[in-house]
This record gives sequence, C-alpha cells and structure tokens, in this order.
Amino acid sequence: MPNLDDILKMAQNAQNELMKAQSGLDDVEVEGASGGGLVKVKASAKGRIIAIDIDESLLAPSEKQMIEDLIAAAINDARSKADLAAADAMKKATGGLQLPPGFKMPF
Repeated sequence: MPNLDDILKMAQNAQNELMKAQSGLDDVEVEGASGGGLVKVKASAKGRIIAIDIDESLLAPSEKQMIEDLIAAAINDARSKADLAAADAMKKATGGLQLPPGFKMPF
C-alpha cells in the first residue's frame, strides 16, 4: 500500500499532466458545420472561435435570418466537437482515470 508521500507525488504528477493537456487544448482545432457545409466554424478545443466560412450563395440580403441561424448552429456544432476533443485530451492525460464530475485540480 502506498504511503502518504507516494500518494501526494501521484497527485502532483496527475496535476502536472492535466495542466499540460489543458495548455495544449488551444492547439487542437475542430470544425463545426451547418446547412450541409454552407457555414463552417473553426474553433479550438478551448472554445475559441478561429474562423467562420460562409458560402457565397448565402450572401443575399433576403438570406440574412437563415445565415444567422446557420452561424449559430455551426458555432454550436464546433463547441460540441471542442468539448469532445477536450474530454479526449483530459482522458489521455489522466490515463483513463475517471475523475468525479466537477472535480477540479489543483485540489
């Protein structure tokens, strides 16, 4: 059975791995799309919007409401993919160790 010092070292190592993984999330890019690819949003796994691409066929004034809806849908799609990428990175950093919901490090 590990002693308290060993447990603290393991916790410190886990914290360091999580911090490394989190710092790398801004380098992971995902792309959300809507309207069959007419609107695309590129985001980082931290949720930072990097770029928005709108197909020229949508750039008519009569399409304003549809464009706004498609942009919102593409952002939500990118956000969902960013959340999955972040969860995957955290899972790799913890070696598959399931942390309780809402568990934050450092302690």
